[in-house]
Amino acid sequence: MKPAKTRQIRHVPESWSQIPCGEFYRDALSHHLRPSLGKLYGFHLLKIGNLSAEIDTASCAISHQVSVGLGSASHHVKADPLSLPFESKSVDACLLAHTLAWSSDPHRVLREVDRVLIDDGWMIITGFNLFSVLGIGKLIPGVRRKVPWNSRMFTQMRLLDWLSLLNYEVMERTRFQVLPWNRQGGKIISTHLPALGCLSLIVARKRTFPLTRNPAKKSASQRQLHAVGATSQYREERKS
Repeated sequence: MKPAKTRQIRHVPESWSQIPCGEFYRDALSHHLRPSLGKLYGFHLLKIGNLSAEIDTASCAISHQVSVGLGSASHHVKADPLSLPFESKSVDACLLAHTLAWSSDPHRVLREVDRVLIDDGWMIITGFNLFSVLGIGKLIPGVRRKVPWNSRMFTQMRLLDWLSLLNYEVMERTRFQVLPWNRQGGKIISTHLPALGCLSLIVARKRTFPLTRNPAKKSASQRQLHAVGATSQYREERKS
């Protein structure tokens, strides 16, 4: 497996319009995010990265929405996603629309987002699917250096592994937009073959308790109970 950290990625798009079929991707993401955004609540929503700022989040009940990034002048806060200028546990939800795809250190971005999120806060991650019609361009030498094929196309399983290490519970994960050149992504194909969708979506929630019980602690507690029972039985025999 290739390491997540890499050299600075060249030709990072500042807008969806700089990506071939980018408007289709943006509209598809905004459409599929509406149900998830409708479930969010709180006081502060961070839209991290150039592309996150252009996602329609009007369906979200969180009124204070702040876009953070370096490339565009439309950002409310100019800052590097690798070092967010916010206090720990001060944000209710974070949107990472293809932010990890063009990040040189996605692990650090996730740690920063985890730091600023409150307990039970929400993290929404989108990216390109490697195993799709779009992902085929990664195999072509002359194409893979161009946008969007120069992005990091992480598989969902790899992202889920990173989230589990940070103790996040995945609430939803899906893929869509099978045909990148079609505004609706091909409804019939997407219905029957959603795994081939060019876009990947993961909605996760930060948890403060272990999602699975540690078997070592369980066996240790059982051994302790057995030891207490043996001691009491020994004392009863001595009294008799």
